[in-house]
Amino acid sequence: QVEEALFGIDYKIYAYSAERKGYSSTAILSKSEPIQVIKGIGVEEHDTEGRVISAEFEKFYLVTVYTPNSGNGLARLDYRQDWDKAFLVHINKLEEKKPVIICGDLNVAHKPLDIKNDKANYDKSPGYTQKEIDGLDALINAGYFDTFRHFYPEEEKFSWWSFRAGARARNIGWRIDYFLASDKLKHNVKDAFILNEVEGSDHCPVGIELEF
Repeated sequence: QVEEALFGIDYKIYAYSAERKGYSSTAILSKSEPIQVIKGIGVEEHDTEGRVISAEFEKFYLVTVYTPNSGNGLARLDYRQDWDKAFLVHINKLEEKKPVIICGDLNVAHKPLDIKNDKANYDKSPGYTQKEIDGLDALINAGYFDTFRHFYPEEEKFSWWSFRAGARARNIGWRIDYFLASDKLKHNVKDAFILNEVEGSDHCPVGIELEF
């Protein structure tokens, strides 16, 4: 369905669909053809929802990820912790070959600046529990940096807003969409941005500028 929906655009399309139609899934669109595309992380229990697709280019891997939400009542928090650990193993394997750029919905607000009502949500709401924050810390401690915070350490800017209660109009949002990059690429990442004026979804686009 992805290829059908995007038919005719001037990009190579690599989609990784969930077994359940219309649920999760990831895709990479590229002007240049990757050396290879890897679907999943090689762990069967985590690879039914199409959540990770990795493309190898000459100088880096690009990994697009849609991290599982911990769910209502944090019902999936234990699974989420297992998933975070398995995802880190996948990233570390790629990093052994060349630097990695991770982009996507990591389903966690990292710091109080990344969520409008931090105290009301901390350790209660999916996406802002200490266990989920620890999962992102583990990625950063493995040798990655949050590109947006690297350039804009004090800026409050969000990438997701609930459809309820006019949250976007009131800017009651969360920053849960990221570009993390290998520390080896710190001199190659020239800027990071969040295009929160772009509508059409409960998320907005995020991106980086790279130079080699």
